[in-house]
Amino acid sequence: MNARAISLYSAIEEGVWICGVDEAGRGPLVGAVLAGAVLLNPLQPILGLKDSKKLTPAKREFLYAEIILKAKAWGVGEASPQEIDQFNILQATMLAMQRAIENLVVALGAWPDKALIDGNRCPVLPIAAEAIIKGDAKEQAISAASILAKVSRDRQMDELHARFPQYGFNQHMGYPTPTHYAALTKFGICPEHRISFGPVRRVLNGEAP
Repeated sequence: MNARAISLYSAIEEGVWICGVDEAGRGPLVGAVLAGAVLLNPLQPILGLKDSKKLTPAKREFLYAEIILKAKAWGVGEASPQEIDQFNILQATMLAMQRAIENLVVALGAWPDKALIDGNRCPVLPIAAEAIIKGDAKEQAISAASILAKVSRDRQMDELHARFPQYGFNQHMGYPTPTHYAALTKFGICPEHRISFGPVRRVLNGEAP
């Protein structure tokens, strides 16, 4: 546990509630962008928390269940493809983070004192917030939030795959891979594609992605 994580646990023990916040799904061409918010419980530590991208799918699923069971409070929020197209991906990500924290507040029954946000920007919040670059590798609460967001989004992509199996969403999770480009070229777009993203817009214009 690094010094920042130790200070985080100390802060909670002293009665200051600090949640971690992270997103999943900024880069894909399809689906919602999701965010997780987690307030860890120092009396129920979760071993193995780290950046969700450095975990296997099976380990993420295991830790997801641990977070749901042991965290003091947690929340997931999202912004739809339509909101991404309306506001742009950055603003939609901030919106998803706001919603994740608001859902955590519902579970907790109060606002945390501070939010630690992965990245270099913070959403507008009625509490103190700190942006931490690569925070998902530095703060356990942000690591937990990244796992919550990633697993939640992967499950959504599995559901989307069941609706539109021709795109292979369960394999590339909506990211701009050659397989996804080939499916876009062959089948066009589906209702969940982000039409403000370049490759999708080009397909709509009759061009190659």
